Amino acid sequence: MIGKLETVPALSATDLLAAPVSAALHDPDILVAPIDPTLADTAEFCAAYDVGLEQSANCVVVAGKREGELRYAACVILATTRADVNGVVRKRLDVRKLSFAPMDDAVSLTGMEYGGITPIGLPAGWPVLIDSRVVDVPQVIIGSGLRRSKIVLPGAALARLASAEVIPDLAR
Repeated sequence: MIGKLETVPALSATDLLAAPVSAALHDPDILVAPIDPTLADTAEFCAAYDVGLEQSANCVVVAGKREGELRYAACVILATTRADVNGVVRKRLDVRKLSFAPMDDAVSLTGMEYGGITPIGLPAGWPVLIDSRVVDVPQVIIGSGLRRSKIVLPGAALARLASAEVIPDLAR
């Protein structure tokens, strides 16, 4: 048990996962916990459920253009850090300007709720850029695709996602 979270195996509680997350999840060791959806934002969640910010990871969707092509990626960083969007991420995506994807785009393209977007089940072809500090966390808390639950898994499991790239100093 982490903090006050009451976890169950995610594969046995797919109603707590967004559809694309449920479809992509195959690991029987990944857990999910129901939470109050009004407390889904990181600071409120950590305070209410007695979870350290260093155990919580955020997934942010970014977008940039290059030669008319819109490029998306997801960045997974610890809640204690901020993604280096205009440095490391911009260079990795090879775009001139990069910004956080508009909320409506992030929601419609991922099939997940804003505030619950997770790296599991993202559209094929999207790079999932993971700060190396995330994979070192024994049990990290991430979104479930829904605001009413959180996923608990070893940080190293995120590095095994099909389009994952572990990047040192992705965040500051």
